Amino acid sequence: MNRIDDLFDLTALLSPAEIDWQTRARDLATTLIAPVIDADFENKHFRREIVAELGAGGFLGMHLTGYGCAGASAVSYGLACLEFEAVDSGWRTLVSVQGSLAMSAIWHFGSEQQKQEFLPHMATGAVLGCFALTEPHGGSDPAAMVTRADRDGDGWVITGTKRWIGLASEADLAIVWARTDEGIRGFIVPTDADGFVARPIDTKLSMRASVQCDVEFNSVRVSGDALLPGVTGLSAALSCLNEARFGIVWGVMGAARSCLNAAVTRSTERSVFGRPLGANQLVQQKLAEMFVEYEKGMLLALHIGRQKERGTLTPEQISVGKLNNVREAIAIASTARSLLGGDGITSEFPVMRHMANLESVRTYEGTDDIHTLILGRALTGLAAF
Repeated sequence: MNRIDDLFDLTALLSPAEIDWQTRARDLATTLIAPVIDADFENKHFRREIVAELGAGGFLGMHLTGYGCAGASAVSYGLACLEFEAVDSGWRTLVSVQGSLAMSAIWHFGSEQQKQEFLPHMATGAVLGCFALTEPHGGSDPAAMVTRADRDGDGWVITGTKRWIGLASEADLAIVWARTDEGIRGFIVPTDADGFVARPIDTKLSMRASVQCDVEFNSVRVSGDALLPGVTGLSAALSCLNEARFGIVWGVMGAARSCLNAAVTRSTERSVFGRPLGANQLVQQKLAEMFVEYEKGMLLALHIGRQKERGTLTPEQISVGKLNNVREAIAIASTARSLLGGDGITSEFPVMRHMANLESVRTYEGTDDIHTLILGRALTGLAAF
């Protein structure tokens, strides 16, 4: 525990099972990821071996039930996302891509055979998945996708390109969304299929310990049983995005907590003008405001989590959480950086790494603008897209 945890006392609002999930996630993140994350960020290195540890801990697809998945509560899942992102956004992203996107797509829309074949191995981390939706010229408009899947005998041929696909060069399978004559459909595509090409985007200044790729489908042929039979249309892909957004609502507060912790610690250890930095009123004001926004973000995440558990959560409410919590996490990181002075731009502190990563989180799963327009539409009944 630390001053932030003690002052907030979130555990008073949590069940023993939820606290256990959070504690185990924090232990894993601090023992396995934290000691190597600065070097991995610097070297653009993704540690595939940690995936199996996440699987052994039950964190992959943990909010799903059956098929080897843990069946944890929504809040437990959120708390795990919080702890992984407190170390680095890239590892919360992995949990999101594997569990909230790839596994959720199969769990919700796959056949029983597909669920039995893939989900148990994905839950252990033995099989890694990715989620291929975004296209180079589509961005925030997935309905503009041009990737196609055309029937070819008893199978399908997929042609097109995707961009910013997390884990694609590491994954064993891809959930690919493509336009068909019947509408947009999802497919389970082995990444070793002929014509599947994933190229890591090497110029990133953010999420450097993670992997995002450009993907090409050069007449990739898959069998008929690769089709996800449960739904036709873009709504299926968007529902998976909402699962991932839920994890973001919690995760970014972990990054915010890490930055706030660094600022509080530094303000008590560093002396300026003959006294601790934290003894100055302006410094205390900044720390207090950072803490208040962190606490508000956590309470918002908890409220959204309880709604999800009750089955009453709406996409618009998820947009409130994603818009607010990412925005406030970035503001907290920025203020923390200023309190750390020149040292704040070094890798001696995690703040600049979190700031860079949070800019990616702000962009994916819906930009600030998109979530603002979602809420504007909900308030007025008028679409401004």
